[in-house]
Amino acid sequence: MAETISESELALARAQSLARHEELFSDRAGHIKQSAVRDVFELSLDPTLVSLAGGNPYLQSLPLQKLGEMANRLIVEHGMEALQYGSGQGTDELRTQICEVMAAEGITDARPENVVITTGSQAAQDVACKVFCDPGDTVLCEDPTYVGALNTFEAYELKVEPISTDEHGLIPTALQQRITELKAAGARIKFLYTIPNFNNPSGITLAAERRQEIVDICKAENILVLEDNPYGMLRYAGEPIAPLRAGNPDHVIYMGSFSKILAPGLRIGWALVPGHLFRRFYLAAEAVSLCPATLNQMLISEYLKGHDWRGQIDEYKALYAGRCEAMLEALDQFMPDSVSYTRPEGGFFIWVTLPEGIDTYKLLSKGIEAGVVFIPGAAFSPDDAPSHRLRLAFSAVPEEKIREGVKRLAPVLKQAIAANAAR
Repeated sequence: MAETISESELALARAQSLARHEELFSDRAGHIKQSAVRDVFELSLDPTLVSLAGGNPYLQSLPLQKLGEMANRLIVEHGMEALQYGSGQGTDELRTQICEVMAAEGITDARPENVVITTGSQAAQDVACKVFCDPGDTVLCEDPTYVGALNTFEAYELKVEPISTDEHGLIPTALQQRITELKAAGARIKFLYTIPNFNNPSGITLAAERRQEIVDICKAENILVLEDNPYGMLRYAGEPIAPLRAGNPDHVIYMGSFSKILAPGLRIGWALVPGHLFRRFYLAAEAVSLCPATLNQMLISEYLKGHDWRGQIDEYKALYAGRCEAMLEALDQFMPDSVSYTRPEGGFFIWVTLPEGIDTYKLLSKGIEAGVVFIPGAAFSPDDAPSHRLRLAFSAVPEEKIREGVKRLAPVLKQAIAANAAR
């Protein structure tokens, strides 16, 4: 008869294995953290909760039948190409089409030979760190900024310096002042990472009159600009603003993605890289993934050729505009006067500010008890200090559920505000 191993013996064996292998971890491994967004995402799967946490596109409006037929035809008729290794740079056809997409965004001089297809724009951020940064180097970002980028920067052991923002986005004078201070202290600043359109998490758009000034500051200081623009085509109010890259082909690496304008599960993004930087960027990208998924690229090409993709984006914009308005109306109705929030002109997110002294991370469990989920603001800053802000996402939630979620959240915030005022 086989010997029975107790739970305690199994636990001891696991602990011994961990201790034995602990010394094998790299220093970099200690900088890789679990994303707060990922933690909350797991909670969001509970159907009893209203999740205002995840910035997911609403895929139900996609032409799934047509996409299925396209995928079937690709495999049956072109399977030997679609299922085989491909170019590390990406297919010629999709890179050409991406230039057409960027032209619709205001970049009219992009060339396919300067485009690298990546596994989402997240991979482009990773490649930029690999190519330009050594441990201890400094990168600049908006405060707040995308949590995935922060995780990447931390994994490469970089010093992340947040730059102040206001209702018009990154503040040029604050950028210049911080660069001067950091360089005086001996910092090696490699790039500024920015999400100028409908920033994740704040929803704020960088004002048109600030854009060239920011590039000019970085150019004068020999700092690259990494422009991340996954939401740029999802504008449903106001006038379009040209990307920073539009007039600055030699100083801006532009990152785009099909995750928000088509589907995130395809994991296809791109980087438009200045010609003099291209070779090293491309080789580093190829070293990470060998080649982007050929089938996924070909499916996107078929979609762009065989479907009214601009009309599809118009459908998305109308849908998200309604949901954004529903959330703003609910916030206007249920939130106390001491709570403020952004009013985005596009994208997925609203940034909520409570009175100082309130730690929104500590409110997360109370929100869950009340039946609603959000992302605490501390997740979006390199500073580990508590934050009195939080992010709400409206993109994947029907309007009636948005209203219910805000209604559930309001008493939690009111109670925290009252307790904070009584201190």
